[in-house]
Amino acid sequence: MSQEEDGPRESAADTPRSGTGAPAAPPVPALSPGRGPRVRAAIRRVAVVAAQLLVIAAALVGLGYLLGRLWVVLFPVVLGLLLTTVLWPTVRFLRAHRWPPALAAATVLLAFLALLTALGILVVPPVVGQIGELTDQATAGLEQVRKWLTGPPLNLGEDQIGETIDNVFTALQSNAQNIAGYVLTWATSVGSGVVNAVLALVLCFFFLKDGPRWVPWLAAQTGPRAAVHVASLSDRSWRTLSEFIRQQALVGFIDAFFIGIGLWAFGVPLVLPLAVLTFFAAFIPIIGAFVAGAFAVLIALVDQGPTTALIILGIVVAVQQVEGNVLQPLLQGRGLSLHPAVVILAVAAGSSLAGITGAFLAVPVAAIVAVAYRYARDHLDNHPSAVDPSGTPAEPPPAGPGAAREADDRG
Repeated sequence: MSQEEDGPRESAADTPRSGTGAPAAPPVPALSPGRGPRVRAAIRRVAVVAAQLLVIAAALVGLGYLLGRLWVVLFPVVLGLLLTTVLWPTVRFLRAHRWPPALAAATVLLAFLALLTALGILVVPPVVGQIGELTDQATAGLEQVRKWLTGPPLNLGEDQIGETIDNVFTALQSNAQNIAGYVLTWATSVGSGVVNAVLALVLCFFFLKDGPRWVPWLAAQTGPRAAVHVASLSDRSWRTLSEFIRQQALVGFIDAFFIGIGLWAFGVPLVLPLAVLTFFAAFIPIIGAFVAGAFAVLIALVDQGPTTALIILGIVVAVQQVEGNVLQPLLQGRGLSLHPAVVILAVAAGSSLAGITGAFLAVPVAAIVAVAYRYARDHLDNHPSAVDPSGTPAEPPPAGPGAAREADDRG
């Protein structure tokens, strides 16, 4: 017999057995006398945490409801702030050269409006001039689709296609009243947008003229302890918002320039409108670039056919890959430092709550929330990025347990 077979074995005599001959159950450990109080204490802690979470959730829901009710007032303010971040560097330059604040703000704002007007003059006529040609090409494309459906391998009859078209027209006629209501709603939205734009421009003028006074005034309305935090958090939020606008404007310009060159090289119509659309779509990170690229490919498909559309698709993908893998990492250290998953979720949440406006504002709002979170985290950790009495964030020391993380957060 081998050594493995001769090894120690548990003998039957060593196994406890009951009176019936079956192995006896292991002994039950004695209950600790402190188990009951510890369980009750744990339950109390869980209940307290759950109650706190419910209160926080109720507060967030109430805040969201209040913001929704006041959105008509808040939206022009937000637009004015975003426009101010674009125009403030020029106004600051003029004020540094002894220009009066009101004159500097008015001059820069009027120059910006003149630039927008010139851009509209350049963009609108090509769209109006080529829309008829594109409509004819789209009609020809639909005719080709009809011939493809009636031919092999589908071999659908003319009667079936005609019946489908009749059903579509019947549905359109039955919903004509709803369509008219949609048009009226669209016209009302355009009118509301014009009013919001005018209010945003007026507020932008006052922000540019009296900008340096806002934070001291806001800090003065709070207590002496909160004033420091209000000033510092306002400064950080402003710098983050300004950096986002500059970063996305640079990305949008590069995308629009190279994609526009590709469209022009292959004779795709509406080059300038598509380039402008690409530029503004960059302010909705990730999602905007995809939508603008899809429009460019669709126009190329209708006008030039599938071969050119595939080439344009390759150009769009190449430009976006260079942007995502080269340009964005270079700017990310000075920018928002938001993970792409956070950006996508923020855009999805904003678009579901407020449509295109929510998608546009989602990433700046997420960036400001991230700034507030990092600021609160640093103070809870007694981090050296605390503010000094003047409200300016203190510089971190050259070494220390949190020096690396602070350097990463500050970019």
